[in-house]
Amino acid sequence: MVQPGPRNLITDVSGLVVGNAQDARLRSGVTVLIGDAPMPAVCDIRGGAPGVRDTAALDAASLVGAVDALVLSGGSAFGLDAPAGVTQVLRAQGRGFEIRPGAPRVPIVPGAILFDLMNGGDKDWGAETPYRALGMRAAEAAGADFALGNAGAGLGAVAGAYKGGLGSVSAVAGGVTVGALVAVNALGSPLIPGTDVFWAHPFEQAGEFGGRRLKSDAAVDLDLPSDMKGARPAENTTIAIVATDAALDRTALMRLAVMAADGFARALRPVHTPFDGDVVFAVSTAKKPGGTALDAMRLGHVAADCVARAIARGVYEAQSLGTAKSYRDTFKGERDG
Repeated sequence: MVQPGPRNLITDVSGLVVGNAQDARLRSGVTVLIGDAPMPAVCDIRGGAPGVRDTAALDAASLVGAVDALVLSGGSAFGLDAPAGVTQVLRAQGRGFEIRPGAPRVPIVPGAILFDLMNGGDKDWGAETPYRALGMRAAEAAGADFALGNAGAGLGAVAGAYKGGLGSVSAVAGGVTVGALVAVNALGSPLIPGTDVFWAHPFEQAGEFGGRRLKSDAAVDLDLPSDMKGARPAENTTIAIVATDAALDRTALMRLAVMAADGFARALRPVHTPFDGDVVFAVSTAKKPGGTALDAMRLGHVAADCVARAIARGVYEAQSLGTAKSYRDTFKGERDG
């Protein structure tokens, strides 16, 4: 039996905290996930226009292989400054990779970004981007509970024709916990055409994104949806982190990330397009035994559902901002009727 953890957030995975920081004037923000100890991590890139930092260090052939934190940020390439702010906070805490005794420790903080530069916010920030400072604030705010929707990296996001946002869920399967954290800024639509029903609705738990279901078996239009965002290069991305407390090595984690990426396709249409920069990180806090390859397969299956749920929840929790109308405002009359 699979069911949500007590918070239904990625922080139900023991050893993790999450922090958000955002700037309402800028209409952008940063989200950071921090482990209580270095964590093995991998990265799976499926979109055609990704923006990432330090992901080469996560390759199985690389020396380090473990991270202190992961960062999701708005700001397109400018947002790649955010991990530097997180690094500064962690270094002050004595965290980081020990190159040799006596040398400064080096926190390992990869990140991924989404494009929110055209959402009406004030992007005239001068000579220095605000993302380093936002990264510091997010790290300093990290805790077990955190906001969803218009928070952190989700503040300036748009998903298809609807306001995007930050989503998170968890699932407990066989005593092991899996969680997902997603910033949804996709080109594709999260909704079944002509309805207010999320593509991810079969995986919903406890009404976490509204509980809407199809009212009939009417045929669904399988062409490109009319409510997707404009197909412009490099302006769309869904960036995600999946985590588990099962002790998995990087080979097993890579399979977890690959399987988790299928959650994008369960929640968005179209997905992994040439215009999206879809990225999935996977980490293990290794608080519990990892089990067999069959156990790892089950965790990947659960992780994919978590990603789909987190995408829908991020859109559901978002609030209208500027010209980006939220899901709940778009369907307010129908949902209240």
